[in-house]
Amino acid sequence: MTKILKHQIWHLLSLITLIYAVKLFISRHSELLSGSFWSVNTESWFWVAIAIPVMHQVYVWLVWRFELYQRAFSKRFGVKRSFNIYATGFSLLFVGRLIAISVLAISSKDTLHLNPIVAYIVAALITPFVIYLFYSVEKYFTIERAYGIDHFDKDYSEPYVRRGIFKYTNNGMYVFGLMILYLPGLLLLSEAALLVALFNHIYIWVHFYTTERPDMVEIYGAAP
Repeated sequence: MTKILKHQIWHLLSLITLIYAVKLFISRHSELLSGSFWSVNTESWFWVAIAIPVMHQVYVWLVWRFELYQRAFSKRFGVKRSFNIYATGFSLLFVGRLIAISVLAISSKDTLHLNPIVAYIVAALITPFVIYLFYSVEKYFTIERAYGIDHFDKDYSEPYVRRGIFKYTNNGMYVFGLMILYLPGLLLLSEAALLVALFNHIYIWVHFYTTERPDMVEIYGAAP
């Protein structure tokens, strides 16, 4: 259990700090929570959009650690079935991040005090990086590895990918992958959606340093 909880106190403290910072920002910019969608106010959509990445990263931490150290799922269901079940949950939660931010952007559209042309230009600049990232994952990194197959298959061992976008950064998914979440806020001029996207982007690095990187050291003996 000690290994399963390794570094998670830092995860918890980082999450508390991030949520406190978000609440502090909202208290000084309450107008960003104006509006509603489907008769649900923006504040409710905002906290749903915050909760989903928290659920996602806690889900990944628990599944990865229990599987890595105890083979809790593969011993019962087998490697392939366990991974497929986990990957389904991962996919739903990841897509849930984008859906929640999109709904939030609709609920609070036109609250960002920025020239629309500037917002659209930024969105246009971000999009090629997002597309290239997902292309590189599909072609060179593989979706299975991105999901964490190395936690399930003890015989899985592949060298670090240095092709595609990964030729320029060791952490392409963390640097560029979450940029997709900024697009709804930019396109609909939603300050609340951009704030949640920023929360996602910072919080994913908490996951990297408290969960993924320590696991990579355990599996491969080293990590970038």
